[in-house]
Amino acid sequence: MGSSAFDWTTIEARPTKAGAVRRFFQAPTRTLDELECHVTTLNPGQSPHPPHKHPDEELIVVKEGTVESLLNGEMRRLGPGSVIFQASNQMHSIRNVGEGPATYHVIKWNSPGMLKKKGA
Repeated sequence: MGSSAFDWTTIEARPTKAGAVRRFFQAPTRTLDELECHVTTLNPGQSPHPPHKHPDEELIVVKEGTVESLLNGEMRRLGPGSVIFQASNQMHSIRNVGEGPATYHVIKWNSPGMLKKKGA
């Protein structure tokens, strides 16, 4: 994927059991095996999935609402403007604990080829 711009108004919000998701892109770049960006909106009391882990690293920026996130075995309550970093293969989850919708931006990346080259 090269340099790109994505207009919010052109990305369809697809309904999910927990709320909605807008998928902006998921593709390799010059330095990453995969880069993904999506925006999730959760209805009150909802979670997109149970606690899980994966090799991707993940950055979450809370846009609106109040979420609870599992980090290092502890639940953290976070609001608008908060940033969450999920390290590779660490158990994590997120849930809307507010009274209204919670929306957050997700950026995930993975580059196992780069890790092998650096001896990590």
